[in-house]
Amino acid sequence: MELMANGIRYHIEMTGDEDCPVLVLLHGFTGSTATWNPVIEHWPDFRVVTIDLIGHGKSDSPTDKNRYAMERQLEDLESIFEKLDLNGFSLLGYSMGGRTALAYACEYPDRINELILESASPGLLLEAERLQRQETDARLAQEILKFGIKPFVAKWENISLFDSQKSLPKSVQQQIRQERLAQSAQGLANSLLGMGTGSQRTYWNCLQDLNVPVLLLTGELDSKFCAIAQRMQQLLPNAEHRIISAGHAIHVEKPAEFATMVMERLNQNY
Repeated sequence: MELMANGIRYHIEMTGDEDCPVLVLLHGFTGSTATWNPVIEHWPDFRVVTIDLIGHGKSDSPTDKNRYAMERQLEDLESIFEKLDLNGFSLLGYSMGGRTALAYACEYPDRINELILESASPGLLLEAERLQRQETDARLAQEILKFGIKPFVAKWENISLFDSQKSLPKSVQQQIRQERLAQSAQGLANSLLGMGTGSQRTYWNCLQDLNVPVLLLTGELDSKFCAIAQRMQQLLPNAEHRIISAGHAIHVEKPAEFATMVMERLNQNY
C-alpha cells in the first residue's frame, strides 16, 4: 500500500491479522521492505509492518536533501503510525533503520513498548567525528550521482562490513545485489547527506532516559558494532545484548536464528 506523510509517498507492506501484536521493521541503507522477506515467515503470530524509508525502495526520493533530515523522517513515521492507528507496538531496525528506530523511540517513547536494534548505533558522540563522517558521506553521495547505481553497488558490496556475506549462497548474494541495484541514485545520495550518521544529531545522551525494553543484536564478526552495543547496554536502563555468529546483516546471514531470537524476545512481552 502507499501512504502520504507530510507530502512524501511511502510504500508500506503488511502481513498478519489486524488483531495480532504489531511489529514494525525498518531496513538499512540501500535496503527496502524486501530486506525482511526471509524472516517474516517466522513470525506468523504478529502483524508485521515494513516501510520503505525516504529515498529507498518504492518510496519517494525528493531532490531536496534537507527533506531527508532524521527529524523529518521521524515526523513522517509518526504520521504513518497515526494513520495506521498503531500504538504499543514493537519497533525493530537494522543499521540505518536501527539508528532511525532508536531516534524515534527517544522522540516518541510513549508510542512503542519494545525496541529491537540490529547492528545499530545512536550516532556519533563527538562533533569532530560527525564532521569527518559528513565529508566522507558527501564524497560518496557525489560518486553515486556522478557515476550511477551500478558502480556504487559494485563498490558498496565489497566494503569490509559485508565481507562475511561473500560466503552466502550465490542466489542470496544476487537477491541482495538486485535490491541495491533497484534503488534511486538521487534517493541514496540524499539519504547519505540528510540522515547519514554524521548528519543526524547524536542520541547517546538519550539512552539513560529510555525506559522501554531494548534488545541489542550484533554479529560476532562485526567487532565495531559489538563494541557500540556494549557501550549502549551500560547506559540503557533496560537492555539485553545478544551476539549471533554472523556479520553486520544478521537477518540476511542467519535468518532463522535471527527470527527465533526476535520471536522469543517478543513473546516475553505478549
